[in-house]
Amino acid sequence: MTTPRSDDHDIELYRPPAFQPGEKVFSRKYIRNDGTVPGSDIGAIVVAKGEIGYVRDVGTFLNQFYVYAVEFVDRRAIVGMRRDELVSLDKETAT
Repeated sequence: MTTPRSDDHDIELYRPPAFQPGEKVFSRKYIRNDGTVPGSDIGAIVVAKGEIGYVRDVGTFLNQFYVYAVEFVDRRAIVGMRRDELVSLDKETAT
């Protein structure tokens, strides 16, 4: 068994995903195209702050982070987003 490194607390995959497929979420931030959204110029806003979407899938990036494929129906776009960019509308928030 290996001993966890001191920076392992930053590895999100050690915890369950924050969101599940089918979960209704909204964007906490404006999201710009980093080149991964086809049909949109790099740097263009692909999701506005407050837009509502649905998690379609949960993937990983660099064996460290979860990436949530969120479908924004009104935009007809699926955008990969991180946990800190989303808020669940299906779960109660802690006060």
